[in-house]
Amino acid sequence: MIARLRLQPADVGMGLTGQRVRDRLIEDLRGGGIADERVLNAIRTVPRHQFVDEALASRAYENNALPIGHGQTISQPYVVAKMTEALLRDGSPKRVLEVGTGSGYQAAVLAALGLEVFTVERIGDLLRTARKRFRALGLHVRSKHDDGRIGWPEQAPFDAIIVTAAGPALVEALLEQLAPGGVLVAPVGTAGAQTLLRLCKDADGAITQEDLGAVVFVPLLSGMID
Repeated sequence: MIARLRLQPADVGMGLTGQRVRDRLIEDLRGGGIADERVLNAIRTVPRHQFVDEALASRAYENNALPIGHGQTISQPYVVAKMTEALLRDGSPKRVLEVGTGSGYQAAVLAALGLEVFTVERIGDLLRTARKRFRALGLHVRSKHDDGRIGWPEQAPFDAIIVTAAGPALVEALLEQLAPGGVLVAPVGTAGAQTLLRLCKDADGAITQEDLGAVVFVPLLSGMID
């Protein structure tokens, strides 16, 4: 079930931001193997064109990553769908931590699915803009300006963790914040050699790992920028 968004006429879109191009994107995602209808409905409903600069709005429903400034990107819709589907595969987690808010789009998709979303972003300018987008859509997303590699220990444990930037290895602090039975989805590797991993923690804390294929993400960096 998709949460009810506070949509304005500009969110509904028209022409290259309208329903026809959104439906075409959904068919592309289905053709690429995305099968969870909850995820597809969220991608169809959340207005991606509101999460990019106005000059790029006409390209928002292409199945491509787009720049959002500060050397960051809004992820390709297929990758957003794939990571979200991986989180939901074994059920619907209640509390989700996102590392790397960016434009806010991935967090908005998770919130639209009715999940309790906590998101951390190291670049203050991006986070402030994302917060405005959440408020405009009536989405309750808890956010924090901090080093994402630290996670959000005060709110741990989380049923699921999604990381939207690639580190050379998994961050131990994030694994520690994952609840027993939880799922973590993250890109791991260096430029040109990244893979998307899905990790599950069992009741005893043991980790099992699944490779979901090659991906391209911006690097997971330490520190904060205002």
